Amino acid sequence: MRVLTISSLLLIVIGALNWGLVGFFNYDLVRLIFGDMLSRIVFALVGLAGIFGIFVLGRLWEKRDDVCVPGHGTVISPT
Repeated sequence: MRVLTISSLLLIVIGALNWGLVGFFNYDLVRLIFGDMLSRIVFALVGLAGIFGIFVLGRLWEKRDDVCVPGHGTVISPT
């Protein structure tokens, strides 16, 4: 689960940076690197990562557990 979360976060960041480049400079770096056909696949993966990110955000919002390392946020009081 941790690998999926980190991979999704990485794809979301790549997508956000690419959209920033498109918005500010009209420069599509993903399309330049991967070409037309492969960039569609990258964009589809970024979209799926965004959908997964919604569920990760929901888990963080509910504070059920730490998303990357379950139990990491547990405070153990000294006795």
